Amino acid sequence: MIVAGIGCRRGAAAADIEAAIRAALTRAGIRAADLGAIATGSTKGAEAGITATAGKLGVSLMLISDAELKTAGPRVTTRSDRVLALTGVPSLAEAAALAAAGPSSRLIASRLVIGAATCALASSGTAP
Repeated sequence: MIVAGIGCRRGAAAADIEAAIRAALTRAGIRAADLGAIATGSTKGAEAGITATAGKLGVSLMLISDAELKTAGPRVTTRSDRVLALTGVPSLAEAAALAAAGPSSRLIASRLVIGAATCALASSGTAP
């Protein structure tokens, strides 16, 4: 399963979130039809842009608890001191993708920033 982990500023537009997902998929050489879910921290669950994007893309939205994010945190590859201070992990997008894809998941696209959104991709399998 391919999971798009999302981080964003409060009130981020669905267009920014979708653009970040599509850019990450393109960078990884993955078709949009292969995306299985969008994941983000549970504190972002009320973000209308994220829920709208999940609906538009026809994938489930997985809300990841702080504990699950922190468990995945040591496996992220990028670091934002701002995000670390706000969420307790160096990259919300990467930690959410890794946590949602499972304990043996791997990043297939590190955090990419588009406008007010970030996206990272993780795979639960051995190859996308």
